Amino acid sequence: MSTMYPKYSKKTEGDTVIMEQKLLKKVSHLRLNTTKCSGCGICSEVCPKEAIILGLVGAVLRGAVKGGSPISIDPAKCSYCGVCTIMCPFDALELEVDGEPALPIQEQEGFPQYSITAEIDENKCVRCTTCRDVCPQNAIIRDVPVYEGDSPSGEMRQSALDTEISFEVDTDKCTVCGICAALCPALRIERIPFTARDPKSAGEVVWDNALCNACRVCSDACPHDAITVRRLPVSGEQKLPGRVTINQDLCITCTWCKQVCPTEAVTIKKFFDGEIVFNADKCPGGCSTCVDVCPCNAIYLPTPIPAMFLKRDSIEPNIAVNKDLCILCGACVNSCPSEDAITIRRSGIHVKGPETELYKSIADRLFVPRTSRLKEDTFGQVELKPLE
Repeated sequence: MSTMYPKYSKKTEGDTVIMEQKLLKKVSHLRLNTTKCSGCGICSEVCPKEAIILGLVGAVLRGAVKGGSPISIDPAKCSYCGVCTIMCPFDALELEVDGEPALPIQEQEGFPQYSITAEIDENKCVRCTTCRDVCPQNAIIRDVPVYEGDSPSGEMRQSALDTEISFEVDTDKCTVCGICAALCPALRIERIPFTARDPKSAGEVVWDNALCNACRVCSDACPHDAITVRRLPVSGEQKLPGRVTINQDLCITCTWCKQVCPTEAVTIKKFFDGEIVFNADKCPGGCSTCVDVCPCNAIYLPTPIPAMFLKRDSIEPNIAVNKDLCILCGACVNSCPSEDAITIRRSGIHVKGPETELYKSIADRLFVPRTSRLKEDTFGQVELKPLE
């Protein structure tokens, strides 16, 4: 067995591909989590050593290639600097040196990191479930007690709000018939004993505040409209206890939460500025690969437009994108089988930290407008097509 260094290896453990570099006194591991990788190709664009190439992104992400990875990393070309780890918007890459998380490029030379905003204003948030239900990355943390609506073992719904319950019986109307007590455990009838001298129903309805949930079944069932139940807030605005926050490690700044929030409580600043363009005349139609692979759920199949409403010489769109939801990652470009059908143009990157010469050269590469095309001379590889 050779004892020469450096040594390189590559192996797969479950959903993780591990690249290893062994030096005489140091061991580095670059780990790729294939379940997080979107095939955006940003790592390939920013790698200083060109150690990362794109694979069959669309086929892998759609499950046509089992056990595959959207990208491939050459463990011998990789310098284990950490640039790809820093620039991956999906936290799909992790770098370790001697078993500890490390980013040598930041430690040795300095390198910026993304400066994004993903916040929920606690004063505006009403603790609803909308943002949690819509988030494509499960990045919303709803730290609110579980109530019986979500689980049979959850807390009683009445405990969610700070209110006071009032219960009143109109003694002029009440006949002490006993229907309310038969329906509700919070009520009982204390009767005056019946006598032959005065054969009538008399007594009172006794209310146990601790058992009442103000359901109003008693008032609705009372045949004489003798009962009034009210629930009154103790304070002004009523909100569920707890809070809703965003997991910064999982958030990809797609703005779904911001778009659907009923109280405009969410603030998002994305990774990139720029635009994405879909060219209807280039889209083959019927493939929908971009719809399936988009990590933001921003791409959709539009409702067909009747021919009578089409303008002369116009092309009915086969695909459409909600640009507010797109983060310009490039996964759709890399998976599209049709050349020039999708074009991405980034014009800005939101970062904080020292903008070194290396970073500036990387940013210039990310700013190059591009589409995709299959690289026919290398099976299973996609190359980026820069545009003039």
